[in-house]
Amino acid sequence: MSDGFPSPNHGDRRGQRPELIVLHYTGMEDGPSARARLCDPAAEVSAHWLVHEDGRTEALVPESRRAWHAGAGSWQGRDDINSRSIGIEIVNPGNCPFPAPQMTALRDLLRQIMRRWTLGPDAVIGHSDMAPDRKCDPGPRFDWQALARDGLALWPADGPDQPLPLSLDTIGYPAADPETRLAAFRLHYRPWAQGPEAPADRRAAAALAAITKRPAPSLANKYPGGSRASATGQRPT
Repeated sequence: MSDGFPSPNHGDRRGQRPELIVLHYTGMEDGPSARARLCDPAAEVSAHWLVHEDGRTEALVPESRRAWHAGAGSWQGRDDINSRSIGIEIVNPGNCPFPAPQMTALRDLLRQIMRRWTLGPDAVIGHSDMAPDRKCDPGPRFDWQALARDGLALWPADGPDQPLPLSLDTIGYPAADPETRLAAFRLHYRPWAQGPEAPADRRAAAALAAITKRPAPSLANKYPGGSRASATGQRPT
């Protein structure tokens, strides 16, 4: 693990602390290309951590600083996700399996971050969860269930057949059209599912809503919109 912080693309956390860990795939051809972009001042994108295919893990931005990885979106009613999160970019073009050494390194990194910031498995989300209308990473090839078995993410059992919109609101998904929210939920929890909304979607969402922890109420957000996407993201705010 590298102790350097080579990316200049970061700022003040605007009075917030990490409450979430957002997982991304880089969506680029290889690790060196992704690293170069995440450390390029002209690109104005970054992440706190970069996990390579072989398990090498690089610290790009101090966790005490606001990296530019999440972009516009929200989770559990809170925006400016960059100020509230730690971003992890996982080297993957978006259509390939995630190698075992990479997933092992990710597990180790998650344990360390969660311990440092006293975060539970409910704090670990995908970019597609908080920005369902524009992002799909870490994608359908990412093994969320394996993380959940190690206590590093949530995975639903089978719950009651309850209205899907209510459950998705409780879990934390932001407002979007029903098809977009269903697609985002499936991408994370039922990536094999196809077609219109089904009872299995509603039961899984209800089970997840029942174990979701909601953040304590806080003052209204001062900085709407957040900033930064993945290594292929847009300009910061």
